[in-house]
Formats: sequence, structure tokens, C-alpha cells
Amino acid sequence: MFFKSLSGRFLILTLLFVMLAEILIFVPSVARFREDYIRSRLERAQIASLALLAAGDMIDEKVEKELLANAEVYNVVLRRDDMRELVLSSPIPQPIEATYDMREPGAWVLIHDAIHALFETQNHIMRVIGDPVKQAGLLIEATMDTAPLRKAMIDYGLRILGLSAVISALTATLLFLAVRRVLVSPIRRVVSHMSSYADAPEDVRRVIEPQSAVTELREAEVALQMMQKQLTSALKQKDRLAQLGGAVARISHDLRNILTTAQLMTDRIGASSDPAVARAAPKLVASISRAVTLCESTLAFGKAEEPPPSLARFMFLSLAEEVAEAERLGGNGLADFVTDVAPSLTIRADREQLYRVLSNLVRNARQAIEATGQPGTIEIGAGEEGGGWWVRIGDTGPGLPQKTREHLFQAFQAGNRKGGTGLGLAIAAELIRGHGGRLELVRSDENGTEFMAHLPRALNLGDQG
Repeated sequence: MFFKSLSGRFLILTLLFVMLAEILIFVPSVARFREDYIRSRLERAQIASLALLAAGDMIDEKVEKELLANAEVYNVVLRRDDMRELVLSSPIPQPIEATYDMREPGAWVLIHDAIHALFETQNHIMRVIGDPVKQAGLLIEATMDTAPLRKAMIDYGLRILGLSAVISALTATLLFLAVRRVLVSPIRRVVSHMSSYADAPEDVRRVIEPQSAVTELREAEVALQMMQKQLTSALKQKDRLAQLGGAVARISHDLRNILTTAQLMTDRIGASSDPAVARAAPKLVASISRAVTLCESTLAFGKAEEPPPSLARFMFLSLAEEVAEAERLGGNGLADFVTDVAPSLTIRADREQLYRVLSNLVRNARQAIEATGQPGTIEIGAGEEGGGWWVRIGDTGPGLPQKTREHLFQAFQAGNRKGGTGLGLAIAAELIRGHGGRLELVRSDENGTEFMAHLPRALNLGDQG
């Protein structure tokens, strides 16, 4: 499990990369060691040769062998004054395998020769050529075995690799501890806060407080803090809405009972002989019936069960005029109502639900115009389109604010009027969706607002009308 963690994987990667860097350093180091080794043997051979030349015939064959053994070469050739002279010599056990010029070797040549020497397992005789030390001649040549050179290179390489391993382990450990402190611990802190917050998201004490000194982690903590605060606020609002829904359901239940009693009383009023009462009674009965229906719909909305529409054909103009007349009576006279509907237009929908849609939209438009204190016009239009019908509600009011447009059709968030709840648009959009259609905002600016509802001709497959 450790190597699946961020710390474990970082430790492995650190070891691999440090070892790779050490290997890249190791090859040139071994090549340089080989060069120094050969030059040291040439220097010893030069010293032995100069000693022999200075002593002349005073050095016997035994001393000459000791000089060659000390220099670890078989023979030495000096070139002085354009003359090539074999100064020291001894029998060579096998032919010379290769010749290496050490006077001005290139880096890649040294690396190539060093790698070749490491992988050459058999002992061979090689000739090396170099410049004499202190300019004691023009050139020096020596022959020697390759086995001692390879053994010295291997010993040196093992020491380098051992040192590299120690450096890699130390570096990886330090980086591992630094990463745990700088990155892993803050990340674990964020994860711990997320887990704690998930256990009780309504508890504001569990919202994270940004503390990281790393810019990216601090930005993540700030983003998490904002998200947690928004979620906590949304959960509180949802809880309040749930409580409000329960209260509205209870009130609607009691109000429905009261209105049912009032509905029974209006039947007697309708039998009055007074002409004025007889004319007003149907409207009173219709208003009370609509209030009862609204209470029942509110109870269904509280259960998140808006009843499906009861589809039937009806003349749309009468519905539009009914809505306009009801809002005209409820207004202060500043709003002028216009209906642009063909008298013969027949649509197939739930009349009561469509009345609620138009009533909510028209009432919002009327209240927006009245809030300005200036006269305005509200127009209700409708017509047929390719797949069904369209219904348009437009006004010459002040338009919707940007904040309202951002939360359009969201309950308790799209209210534009002071004290408004924003339920009207949310209910209207839901009722239109129940018909299989859609409600959209066409425009809203300083010249007014326009909503458009699209109702399909066929609600479901096979449901043609």
C-alpha cells in the first residue's frame, strides 16, 4: 500500500532519477579514470627510461626488469630528436591487440574505449602512445596488459556506484521527508477536512480554513472552502424550504376546508333575486373554486407530485380574456391588457393549469409595471406552430434584473418584487413541462419582457390530437 501512495511513488521516482543521474556521471568518470591510469603508466615508463639512459651500462638486466615491472609495461620507446629508440624491452607474451593514442583523445573516443575495456573479459596486449612529461622527447610508446587496467576500472566503478547508492538514498530520503511535509501532509489535511465535512455538512465549524503556504494547495483550499460554504448555505435553505413546505401544506389543508364551506354558501347567493348579486355570483364561485384548486395543487406540490394535466380542447381566447379581466380587477389601472389571439384558435391542454401559468406570468408583468408608477401594456398572444402551439406574454415594463435572470424558474430565488418568493415562474415552468413543452425567456431589457411557452400537439407517442 505504501508504494501506491503519493509518498511511496515519489520515493521510487526519486531513487530512479538520482540513479540515472549517477549513471550518466559514472560513464565519463570511468573514462577519465582509464585515461589517468594509462597516463600514469606512461609517466612511470618515462621515468624508468630516463633513469636507464642516465645510468648507461651501469644498470644490469635485473634492474631493467624491475623498472619495467614497476612501470607495469613490457617495453618503452622514446622518440627524441626525430629518432625512435627502444629504451626498455622485455618479451611480449602475445601479439599487440590494439593501439591507443592518448595525446589528444576526444571525449566520445575515451568513453567508447572505456566501455570496450570494461566488457573485454580476456587479457590482451595494447600499445599506448602519449606525450612525454616535461617535454622530455617528442613521443613515448609503451605496451602493457589490459587485465590490470580492467580490474582497476571495475574497482573504481564499484566505489563510484556504492557512493552513488548512498547519495541516492540520502537524497531520496531528504526529498521524501520534504514532500511529506510540504505536499502530502497538507493534502491529507484537505482530505481529512472533506471527510469530516461530509459527516456533518450543516456544521459550519467543519468548513476548512486555508492554511497551506503552497500557492496551488492554498488555491485548492480556498476553492473547497467556497464550495463548502455554498453547500452549507444551500442545505440550510433546503431545510427551511422543507419546513416551510410542511407549514404551507398544513395551512393549505385548513384553507381548503374553509373555502369548501364558502363554496357551499355561494350556491345560495347564486339563487338571489338581486340582479347585481346574480351577475357577481358566478365570478365569486369561479374564484373560490380556483382557490380550492390552488390549495389542492399546493398540497400536491409539497409532495413533489404535481398532478398530470387533464388534456382537453378549448377556445384559448376565452381563457386569455378571463386572465386579463381578473388581473385588471386586481390592478390599479396602470396596466393596459391586450389579447392578440384568433377567435377560432383551439388548443389542447389542461385549462386550469394553463390558467395558472398565464395568471402567474401576467400578474408578474402587472406588478412590474405598477412598481414603476408609469402606465404600461401587457399583451397575451397565441398561435399555431409546426409541432403544436405557442403562447406569448409580453409587457412594456422595466425588464428583469440580471440577478433574477441568473436564477430564472428556480423556486424562492427568482423573485424580482420585494417580498416575492419566485414561486410563480417556477410553478409556471413546471406546469408547461408537465404538458411536454417548455417555457423560455425571449427577451428582457429596458423596453420590457417577453416570455414564450411552447405546447406540443402530441404529449406522448400515440397521443395525437
